[in-house]
Amino acid sequence: MSCDRFPGAIPLLRLWLAALLTALALGAAQAAPPDESTAAILLGVEGPLVLTRSDAPVPGWMATRDGQPVGMIGSTWEIAASTGYSGQPLEVLVAVTPDGTIAGARLVRQTEPVLSLGISDDDIRAYVDGFRGIALRGEGGQPMPDLISRATVSTGVIRDGILRTARVLAQAQGLGGGGIDRVGYAPATWADLITRGAFAQARASMAEAAEAFASARVPVQPSDAPFLEVYAGLIDTPTVGRNLLGGADFTAATGALVPGQALLALMSRGVYSPRGTEWHRSGSFERIEIVQGETRIRPAADDFQLVEKLALPDAPDFREISLFRLNIDAGAGGIEPREPFDVIVTATRPSATGDTLALPVRATIRLPEAFTVAEPEPQPLWIGFWQQKIPGIVLVGAALFVLALILFGQESLVRRPRLWLRVRTGFLLFTLLVLGWGLNAQLSVVQVVAFLNSLLSGFRWETFLIEPLIFLIWGTTALGLLFWGRGVFCGWLCPFGALQELLNIAARRIGIRQIAVPQALHERLWVIKYTLFVAIVALSFYSMEQALILAEAEPFKTAISMRFIRAWPFVLFAVALLAAGLFIERFYCRYLCPLGAGLAIPAKLKIFDWLKRRPQCGRECRLCETKCTVGAIDPLGRINPNECVLCLRCQVVMNDPQTCPVLKRRARGAAPKEAT
Repeated sequence: MSCDRFPGAIPLLRLWLAALLTALALGAAQAAPPDESTAAILLGVEGPLVLTRSDAPVPGWMATRDGQPVGMIGSTWEIAASTGYSGQPLEVLVAVTPDGTIAGARLVRQTEPVLSLGISDDDIRAYVDGFRGIALRGEGGQPMPDLISRATVSTGVIRDGILRTARVLAQAQGLGGGGIDRVGYAPATWADLITRGAFAQARASMAEAAEAFASARVPVQPSDAPFLEVYAGLIDTPTVGRNLLGGADFTAATGALVPGQALLALMSRGVYSPRGTEWHRSGSFERIEIVQGETRIRPAADDFQLVEKLALPDAPDFREISLFRLNIDAGAGGIEPREPFDVIVTATRPSATGDTLALPVRATIRLPEAFTVAEPEPQPLWIGFWQQKIPGIVLVGAALFVLALILFGQESLVRRPRLWLRVRTGFLLFTLLVLGWGLNAQLSVVQVVAFLNSLLSGFRWETFLIEPLIFLIWGTTALGLLFWGRGVFCGWLCPFGALQELLNIAARRIGIRQIAVPQALHERLWVIKYTLFVAIVALSFYSMEQALILAEAEPFKTAISMRFIRAWPFVLFAVALLAAGLFIERFYCRYLCPLGAGLAIPAKLKIFDWLKRRPQCGRECRLCETKCTVGAIDPLGRINPNECVLCLRCQVVMNDPQTCPVLKRRARGAAPKEAT
């Protein structure tokens, strides 16, 4: 149908595009800093706190008391880019203690449709507060709070944002386990390992020792020979450890490690022994120290393993080869292996005056990037939802396949009126009972708003993938817009639309008289839904919360998602719309549905015209006009694609020789010839 028939369509389209451009011009909100009282509550401490803003290594606030760190606070919006299903920031402040425990969480802002208007504030606060006491290291702590029924997607996004943010905050405070590549292996020689930086080297010659111990009781004879030469490095990576020790010895050495430990190799040549003999008595190696910042570790005898010989034929002949299990849990007094640290061997001798002379030999270890791996990311939230809903995905996929067969094979179907009616009624029942009330797969204008608003904070597929059934139906709807128009969803996949049509069928059967709306009034009432759609979209760019309130013009949440279990004003509104639909078929779809209006705008891009008309339609016969489910056929017999819900009723009428006046007339004209 030409646009000049509907002069309001172009201005509405322009207004819709202007609202979209307005969205692109806006900026995303920033996280607001917590005050000291909020921080104290989140961290569960008393007394004055000092909050220091830091943007490296992660954005957040470090909280200290009396100069000592008590935890770190961060925003899920800043750290995890936590975006709700509405497309707007879903921000929670998360506090994590240095030992890796979530001390508290507080919801700052959210505009989720279900959470804003379907779940009480107390339920949301209790859910968010349920993360208090969860240990990120999995050692004790509180159990994970259960997702809120009827809001599993939104509360799942909250949980995902809190846990991701908490892990980042814990790592920023030194908690974590390394990032050492414990899988990768490639054959290598000693020369290869040295070239790749697997070992740090330090050396003190006999001449340097003679100078350092010049006043010693027993002097050292100077020369270029090594007094002490050490090679040190972490050998957890099989490329290093397996080549260095051989497969069997490497497996035995790493098998003794527990989580939070790494294997340090210390190899030496020269006249001085890094191990000495005192460790047999004291239980620790007094001559060896591992230093990183303020952290100092002396290897214990229990963490020591002796190696007699290396497996590499080109390795030097070392006097001593020692392996030490090293604590790399920075949150428990260990070192961070991805940062440089020193292995210091201190040689000592008594002086003639009784003092102790020292010669430290320092090897600085820098773990090569080739021997590290990135911290494993937790499984994306949307993957978990898809795995949980595999049965529903299969069921919806099968239904969409059947719908494709119906629409592609419509010419054969519409020639069989009884079969069409059974298929049509059966599919509507499936849409209402299974897709709607069973699987809660009701699309909404809120999702259109969410898509547009996602352009504000950067479009992310994850935002829409978190609800697999909705995603599948939206994908089908988008594809259907190109092939058939808005009718793929409105006429077949909308549970509330199915409810209206089924109730109207029942109303006709019990004799309820239908009201014929005059064409002039009918066309002017269309303006309501288009105006409502533009108002919701435009308002969402100013205030998503207000837009969601206006979106309550949709009764979908009340009638389908919440199955009429809601406050009485919402139920009364939904029932009133359904009651109107008893007298005017699909009353809500015709005049009030903002989602249908939103789908009608891009439906103008439809590239196929599957619905057939005859020259006599609208001139000699107007039966299809009176039979149309939503009044999408004008008095001239033309189908308005913006309003058509693709029920195929007009196609059944015009192909039924017992109903279509044109076919009846043709049959009567052919009867005499057939008689002869």
